[in-house]
Amino acid sequence: MKGIWATGRGAGQWLTGRAGWCLGVSLALHVLAVLTHPTDPLDLRVYREAAPHVLSGGLYDYALWTVPPIPRLPFTYPPFAALLFLPLARLPWTVLVALWQTLSVAALLVVAGCAVRLLGPRPGDDRLRERVLLWAAAGLWLEPVRHTLDQGQVNLLLGAVVLWALTVPRAAAGRGASVGLAASVKLTPAVGGLYLLATRQWRAAAWAVATAAAAAVLAWCVAPHESARYWSALVTDTRRVGPVWSVRNQSLHGALGRLLGQDTAVSTVLCAVVLALVTAAAAWAVRAAVRRHDPLGVLVAVELYGLLVCPVSWSHHWIWCLPAMIWLAHGPLGQRPLSRIALGLWALVTVGRLVPALIRIEDQQVHPGVQPGAYPALLAWPGCVYAGCAVLTLVVIARGTAGRGGQGAALGGVPRRRRADVPSGRGPG
Repeated sequence: MKGIWATGRGAGQWLTGRAGWCLGVSLALHVLAVLTHPTDPLDLRVYREAAPHVLSGGLYDYALWTVPPIPRLPFTYPPFAALLFLPLARLPWTVLVALWQTLSVAALLVVAGCAVRLLGPRPGDDRLRERVLLWAAAGLWLEPVRHTLDQGQVNLLLGAVVLWALTVPRAAAGRGASVGLAASVKLTPAVGGLYLLATRQWRAAAWAVATAAAAAVLAWCVAPHESARYWSALVTDTRRVGPVWSVRNQSLHGALGRLLGQDTAVSTVLCAVVLALVTAAAAWAVRAAVRRHDPLGVLVAVELYGLLVCPVSWSHHWIWCLPAMIWLAHGPLGQRPLSRIALGLWALVTVGRLVPALIRIEDQQVHPGVQPGAYPALLAWPGCVYAGCAVLTLVVIARGTAGRGGQGAALGGVPRRRRADVPSGRGPG
C-alpha cells in the first residue's frame, strides 16, 4: 500500500510540474470535442428565448419543446434571472454559445483557484498556481462540469461568483452582496449563506439577504404579475422542473424515492429519519471544520448538504464535487485513508460518467414521462452515487478536529496576518 501511495505522489509531482501543459492539452481536447461532437445547449436556449417574456408577460408559460423523457423545458428561475438574461436575446446564437462556453471555462478556473486559496498557505509550498491549473484541467472532464457545458447551464458561473465572494472581497458588503446576487439568479446558491452564518459573518449574511430582497423587489417592479406567480406558487412546484424520480435527480429525495418508492407512508418516515441523520452529520462536519479553521471544509460541507436536501439536484448541479475533491486531496485531513477513499470514489463516478450511463439505461427501461410504480432495483442502488459520495465526504470532514496548527486561511477568507481587527473566534463582518 505504501508503494502505491509513493507512486501516486510521484505521478502527482510530475503532473504538477507540467500543469500549464496539462491545462493546455485539456482545453485543446475540450475544443476538439465541441467541434467534432457539438451539443445543443438546451438550457442556454431556454434562458435566451424565455427572457423577453419577462417584459411582455407569459414568462412562466413559455416552454421549449424537445423530446422525451423531458419533452417540455420551462423557465424555472426567479424573474430577476430573466432580467439578467435579457441581453442574451440580442446575440446571434453561434456567438452566444461560444461566449457562454468561454465564460464557463473561465469560471471553472475561478472555482479551482478560489478553492485552493481557501485551503490557506502552506509553509514551503510554492506550487499553488500549478495546483490550480492542474485541477482546472482535470475539472473539465468531471461529469457535472461536462453536463453544465453541454447544456449551457449557469452553474459554473454562479459557483465562481459564490467562491470569489467568499474568498476575495475583504468588505462584508462585497461578500454578502455577491452571494445574494447569485441566489437571486438561481435559488441553489443561497446555501452559500450558511457558510456566512457558520463562520459568524453576520454583516455579510445581512448584506446577502438585503441584496436578494432588493433583486426580488426590482423584478417585482418590472414584472409584478410574473413575480407574484413565481413567489406565490411556482417556487415550490417541483413538477415543473422534470421527473423528480429520475436518476437525473441525485438529491436524497430522488435517491430514497427510487430505493423506497414514491410517496408511501414508509418511505416518508424513512426519508425524514435519513434527512435528520444527514442534517446532524452536516452540522457536525461544519462544527469540526470551524474548530480547526478550515474554511474550504466548511464551504464544502454546507454546499454538499444543500445538494443533498434540495428536492431536486440534477447531476449538473454537483459542480461542487470539484472543491470537495480539492479539499479531500489537499485539505488538513488529506493524508487519512478515508479521505483517499472518498476522493477515489468521486473520481470514479464523475470521470467515469456513471450517471449518464444510468440515464441511458433508465430511458430504455422506464416509460418516458411516467413515474414508475417500482423503480428497477439494479438502477436504484448505483443511482445513489452522488448522494453516497457527499455523505461520505461529510463524514470525512466531521471526523477530524485537529488542523494544521493554524496554518489555514481565516474562516472569512481573509489571511490570518490581516485579522488583528477581528474579534477572537469570529469571522470578519
